[in-house]
Amino acid sequence: MAFHWQSKVNVQHVGVDDMVLLPKLTEQSIVENLKKRIQANSIFTYIGPVLISVNPFKQMPYFTEKEMLLYQGAAQYENAPHIYALADNMYRNMLIDNESQCVIISGESGAGKTVNAKFIMNYISRISGGGQKVQHIKDVILQSNPLLEAFGNSATVRNWNSSRFGKYVEIVFSRGGEPIGGKLSNFLLEKSRVVHQNEGDRNFHIFYQLCAGADKNLRSTLGIGELQYYNYLNMSGVFKADDTDDGKEFESTLHAMKVVGVNDQEQLEVLRIVSAVLHIGNIAFTEENNFAAVSGKDYLEFPAFLLGLTNADIEAKLTGRKMESKWGTQKEEIDMKLNVEQANYTRDAWVKAIYARLFDYLVKKVNDAMNITSQSSSDNFSIGILDIYGFEIFNNNGFEQFCINFVNEKLQQIFIELTLKAEQEEYVREGIKWTEIDYFDNKIVCDLIETKRPPGIMSLLDDTCAQNHGQREGVDRQLLTTLSKSFAGHPHFAPGSDSFLIKHYAGDVTYNVDGFCDRNRDVLYPDLILLMQKSSNAFIRALFPENVAASAGKRPTTFSTKIRTQANTLVESLMKCSPHYVRCIKPNETKRPNDWDESRVKHQVEYLGLRENIRVRRAGFAYRRAFDKFAQRYAIVSPQTWPSFHGDQQKACEIICDSVHMEKSQYQMGRTKIFVKNPESLFLLEETRERKFDGFARVIQKAWRQFAARKQHIKQKEQAADLMYGKKERRRYSLNRNFVGDYIGLEHHPTLQSLVGKRQRVLFACTANKYDRKFRATKLEMLLTANHLTLIGKEKVKNGPEKEKLWTL
Repeated sequence: MAFHWQSKVNVQHVGVDDMVLLPKLTEQSIVENLKKRIQANSIFTYIGPVLISVNPFKQMPYFTEKEMLLYQGAAQYENAPHIYALADNMYRNMLIDNESQCVIISGESGAGKTVNAKFIMNYISRISGGGQKVQHIKDVILQSNPLLEAFGNSATVRNWNSSRFGKYVEIVFSRGGEPIGGKLSNFLLEKSRVVHQNEGDRNFHIFYQLCAGADKNLRSTLGIGELQYYNYLNMSGVFKADDTDDGKEFESTLHAMKVVGVNDQEQLEVLRIVSAVLHIGNIAFTEENNFAAVSGKDYLEFPAFLLGLTNADIEAKLTGRKMESKWGTQKEEIDMKLNVEQANYTRDAWVKAIYARLFDYLVKKVNDAMNITSQSSSDNFSIGILDIYGFEIFNNNGFEQFCINFVNEKLQQIFIELTLKAEQEEYVREGIKWTEIDYFDNKIVCDLIETKRPPGIMSLLDDTCAQNHGQREGVDRQLLTTLSKSFAGHPHFAPGSDSFLIKHYAGDVTYNVDGFCDRNRDVLYPDLILLMQKSSNAFIRALFPENVAASAGKRPTTFSTKIRTQANTLVESLMKCSPHYVRCIKPNETKRPNDWDESRVKHQVEYLGLRENIRVRRAGFAYRRAFDKFAQRYAIVSPQTWPSFHGDQQKACEIICDSVHMEKSQYQMGRTKIFVKNPESLFLLEETRERKFDGFARVIQKAWRQFAARKQHIKQKEQAADLMYGKKERRRYSLNRNFVGDYIGLEHHPTLQSLVGKRQRVLFACTANKYDRKFRATKLEMLLTANHLTLIGKEKVKNGPEKEKLWTL
């Protein structure tokens, strides 16, 4: 079918724009509506203020400058559902309500979260004003995307551009709506991907970009070879991602680095480390006398050269380790030789630490660049954009998937808290008539994972790691035994022989416990830190600033503790803002357009709780606001509340609703807030408000244009006089005198002045002739003031003397 994007001019109704209006409410009807819309190329649908986005797996035509202009300042009902409508709503609400905003973009891996985050950032950058410094902030915000995607995204079996880290971008705005700074927070980089990829996956994009885009000189300097040569790239058998030009993307990455302040020398240092990581992966070990030895010592050459180290130092740290032995008060260092398995583990731990610190360096450069004009002021507000890894279920799920799914569980809890639970609790608290709606509260799953008392999975994991410090063998099995005892009979936990199952909101996931404790410890041996601090390269030394001696004996923070702390800090930040939601849906696993997997979409509709969300929206109120905030926003619609109102704010709200003829059934007054039932009623308020502003703006425009026209007229008169100055023949040799309009000599005729008023300044005075019907002339005195034209003459009285007569015009 021919497709036309809905707009004010040309509207094509496909399915239902807002699923609150569905005639029949079931999971199946929701799926069918989404299917109709995606088949007509309408990828966005509303549930009230919540935006549903279905990944089309192809480029769509309605993300141009034209659409940006169409949605700017428009009400939600005026145009078809779009990510730009949500972005514009966030931006305008921030300016009008003086409140920080945030958007939570959630969904499975490959559902389109990162793309939607880019659209929001592009739109906000386009509609916000600013000069050269502000434009720099915008450039940094936009260019941070390709840079961090290169180092933090990867191709997986589920998504060719999967985010393997989470990010929360806060854009700080001045009171005038100009971006003046920002902050980027990153979460849980999947650094294990550097050393291992599952079948069908790729490593991080930057490795393939470097191999495809490096010129001859760079290839020679960094020792860049073919992709198949590197062990860290050839294990999965996938070298090319669909619809991706790695060489072209490499140019974009270099440009992005320059924009965020990474100069040419620093760029070379970054690429040097990327190449070193690949070369380290080719270092292999053989067994000699039950200990590990480097096989093929030539493979030490390039890592040593690129990192500013010696071959001998690298070999010594990869095959041996200094251990501290304590007997009573005596401490002794012991040189311990590693076996092949331990050496491989040490090499991979070293590489993961190098790459993670390089990624942190790039995040810091982005933050430094965004904070150039940022000012710490309470007058500033922000828009936060959360783009975080999607919920994942693979054939083999490990510690990384456990952490990723935990964060998604927390985000789902926020959605439930604010759209289902908190909303219903608010109705009760405010005394609003309400029928409660049942829904699944996933707090029980979050508590299972993160609580400290009684201890959840993460706390028990930390305890197991602490009790078996330095041990690797058998620790994971001990953890599984502890979990099985602690959560026996828990409705959302089930133990296995070498795994455990958690019933998440998005489905049941089985986690293999192998490697859980190792990855949770997240410890880089002090020997490797000291090795990097010996580098002749200052850039590399700066990535490892720790004081190893000072931290000796201290228990390092585990990874689960870090991610739990980060997740709770993120939740606190989000709860301080006015939230908006984008729920992304993945229509298939083939990553092909027009491919619709009915059961897969239905499963997502179920666990995202879309039906419950629609039910709450239908039964509840589309909009609620504190009395003072509501009155402040809509006071302009009524002359009784504008420009000032000194009475009770609740009364002001009632006056405003009555002034737009809103029916009593469409709103209720709570104890502290007004609740508006249908979106149409809110749209009526918004439209009336905009019309009032438009009327005032026209009055201001009219007055300004009149002022400007008069000013221009005076300027034109002056220019015309200048054109003729000195060119009139009869005045060429005359004196240039100021204009004097008194041709009578009023100073000698005070009587005439008194007739027009002593305080009136006479601008022009002369003697004129007045002709009657018989063309007989009579002398008149003509006086012109700022207010009147006065004619003074003599009237002949029959059979009497002449007497003066006064005409005032």
